[in-house]
Amino acid sequence: MATYSTEIMLQTQGDLDLIDLTPHIAQIVRESGVREGLVTVFVPGSTAGVTTLEYERGVLHDFRHTLERAVPPDDEYRHDAGSPRSNARSHVMAGLVGPSLSVPVVAAQLVLGTWQQIVLVDCDNRPRNRRVAVQVYGSVLGGME
Repeated sequence: MATYSTEIMLQTQGDLDLIDLTPHIAQIVRESGVREGLVTVFVPGSTAGVTTLEYERGVLHDFRHTLERAVPPDDEYRHDAGSPRSNARSHVMAGLVGPSLSVPVVAAQLVLGTWQQIVLVDCDNRPRNRRVAVQVYGSVLGGME
């Protein structure tokens, strides 16, 4: 078994910026040499998350709209009391999305549905430099190391 770990560095715009990570993750899987296994994508921090979506304008709009309705901007958030950042809403949205995702790798390819992409969801209320940790684990060259 082999493990390959790396990071993706991104500049985000905040405010529910959605970034398609799929091409980056697919390239990392190719670089890893893993043919059969699992790739885990994890975003450190508590104001961003990772999920799968169809990366299409209508779905992206609907996803943002649903998160905004679920976690309204005008609610009273205790984390914001006395805090200069006032980003409690960002923490709550990121908690709903979740910080990580695992995807099977078969024949050195991500096992994703036809319209399924791996998406970073930046919930913070300001632009951020984001680090995405990626780890590929599995067998190489059909299990012969």
